[in-house]
Amino acid sequence: MTVHYGPILCVDDDPANLGLMRSVLQDEFQLAFARSGAAAIEASERHRPSLILLDVLMPDMDGLQVARALKARKEFENTPIIFVTARNGEVDEEAGFAAGAVDYISKPISPSILRARVRSHLSLVRSTALEASYRAAIYMLGEAGHYNDNDTGHHIWRMAAFSKLLARAVGWAPERAALLELAAPMHDMGKVGIPHGILKKPGPLTNEEWITMRTHSTIGREILDKGDGPVFQLAAVIAQNHHERWDGSGYPCGLRGNAIPEAARIVAVADVFDALSMKRPYKDIWPLDRVTEHLLHGMDQHLEGRLVRAFIEIMPAVLQEKARWDSHDALHKRGAA
Repeated sequence: MTVHYGPILCVDDDPANLGLMRSVLQDEFQLAFARSGAAAIEASERHRPSLILLDVLMPDMDGLQVARALKARKEFENTPIIFVTARNGEVDEEAGFAAGAVDYISKPISPSILRARVRSHLSLVRSTALEASYRAAIYMLGEAGHYNDNDTGHHIWRMAAFSKLLARAVGWAPERAALLELAAPMHDMGKVGIPHGILKKPGPLTNEEWITMRTHSTIGREILDKGDGPVFQLAAVIAQNHHERWDGSGYPCGLRGNAIPEAARIVAVADVFDALSMKRPYKDIWPLDRVTEHLLHGMDQHLEGRLVRAFIEIMPAVLQEKARWDSHDALHKRGAA
């Protein structure tokens, strides 16, 4: 997402209106000005404004034309435009929103309303930019956990999508399921602390190497616990517990049944399904019936039976999501060729 932190661009063909905007906003914001539609586009290119206050009725290009011209360009698609109108009914509001406006302010301009609307929309822009940065950090952490596992393609993103589908199927609220989708890709974060020779060993691991490998669960939790946000706290729980088994034979703590956090149990089902459904150096892709048989066989041993049954019930949606990610893999491989 492209976000600009330039000035507020005030556009109006009446100098008196521009003067009023200046007097109301100049103590709090950096400002730029334009007196025509063409000048507004030129000023937008020059200043990359964070927000545009745009008069609707202007003699050369009206505000709708200016908005459409700017929104057609990628660099301005996220720049909020507030139309400033002389009277009610001056412009069709539906057409204005379709042209890219986020709000309207009526003339004569109320200073308090102008300040409030500008503050509100700039706050939304910054919140959106922060969320985009947050997601980018999560993406990088997920990739870091698989940096030395370069044959897995989009595995972590597929299994995260499957985890969200399963969470919704067993009753998680949409917001909580979306949080799980963000947290799940970081489940193997702790592998950054495992020696390269163990992670990339072509043959079976020794007992001592397995002991080292299994520490990635606690290493991941320790790393992710340092994040205060809810997504990192959930990711820490998943990292710690995604190798626990329903029958208590897993690691690192040997938790059994419902003592294993549900988020980790959900991710475990999605992780096993995707691992079996993809090609690795040591195995071919398993056909769907064999994968399903394996999941059913592992019910109430490795995986919780309730979750396995729910996962199989939503298999059409899972396969649709898998196909989407497989197409990403194919495009990535063609691009790298």
